[in-house]
Amino acid sequence: MPNEQEFIQLLNKHQNIIHKVCSIYMDTTADREDLFQEVTLQAWKAYPSFRGDAKFSTWLYRVALNTAITFFRKEKKQVPTFSTEIFPDTTDYHNPIEEQVKAMYKAIGDLSKIDKALVMLYLEDYNYNIIGEMLGISPNNVAVKLNRIKVKLKENTQKHYQFS
Repeated sequence: MPNEQEFIQLLNKHQNIIHKVCSIYMDTTADREDLFQEVTLQAWKAYPSFRGDAKFSTWLYRVALNTAITFFRKEKKQVPTFSTEIFPDTTDYHNPIEEQVKAMYKAIGDLSKIDKALVMLYLEDYNYNIIGEMLGISPNNVAVKLNRIKVKLKENTQKHYQFS
């Protein structure tokens, strides 16, 4: 039987991982809350198989990403977009840096679910070996995909920035 107190302590310590994944994959607050609950449930179900070969945070990222990628597939919802609701309404003034950041978030929102995961893990400073382990791909494949994503993000960010 898994140690419930230990799991709760680890989950509380690393819950920001789940929040990040939920923010990247879900557009609305309600969807993020639903996904958070689903990730927590899946982590609890999988916890007995956690052997400690990797850090708990690495394991939790993998559970969270796998859950996020498959969560709404069952309901056949539309692909969620990256939320921009964290940015205030800026109609009163022109802030080019904020507009560029919004354009980048929109460009990330246009990526596939796997590519979003790669970007998130890369921005979290995980190395290619760990990212590959989490996503079940080789480190070389991580490098190739990230290079392609960087080009795509640059193009899409410019597109969103020009038309916003």
